[in-house]
Amino acid sequence: MRRTVKNTIYTLLLLTLSVSTAFLIYLRFLESKDKDLSGEWTADLNMTEQAAAKAFSWLQDIEGVSVTLEELGGYMQDLTVQVNLTFEQTARSEGTFHCNVLPESYDACNQAAYEAFAAAFRKLTAERLRMAGYGGDTDEEAVEALVLETFGMSTVSYLMSCGPALLPSLEELQSQYDGNGTYKAAEGILTRQFDADGSDAAKTECYIRKGSSLILSEEAGSVTQAGFSDHYPVLYILNQPQSQ
Repeated sequence: MRRTVKNTIYTLLLLTLSVSTAFLIYLRFLESKDKDLSGEWTADLNMTEQAAAKAFSWLQDIEGVSVTLEELGGYMQDLTVQVNLTFEQTARSEGTFHCNVLPESYDACNQAAYEAFAAAFRKLTAERLRMAGYGGDTDEEAVEALVLETFGMSTVSYLMSCGPALLPSLEELQSQYDGNGTYKAAEGILTRQFDADGSDAAKTECYIRKGSSLILSEEAGSVTQAGFSDHYPVLYILNQPQSQ
């Protein structure tokens, strides 16, 4: 009887030890995988609020126009510019990186912003015409025809030519995000050293990797590339394709 009890205890201890060892190996593997940032990551920089604020500021200078920032926000939604960030680990917790803003994504976002602005502008123009006693048609097509007749171009083209710059320029975004260099990752801190004309430009960010997502946020007081402005977002989420 006593021998059976001992064997049972030894078996349970062995099973417990095996489970604990397997769990520790799993945690070790998971931790190692999370520290390895290798692969291509993509982020969508949200430009919606900035575009709406620029449009609102410009419209406030036009006499007779009554519009709120919230109303403009209803027209401008999901305006994003895509950024690609590629890491290649060359040693434990360090390696090389390449980051760039996609010009085609910027162009598409800029076009979408002005199309949304044009829709709001046509509505406001129609209201001004009715307030001024205009007796003609004021639906969207009619207002577009009036704009074309008055300015010799579409509403979108007119706003692009004579209106405000709704987004920072592509060059501004590239100066903030584009670059190559080396990185080190330790204790939740990612330091990227840029190869920029031989300078010592660097960016220090807090990072969290959760499976196929990577969250970066800039640390206060970090030195950045020339042209960086805190006017732009410093927190962004990057997603990794399923195939990675």
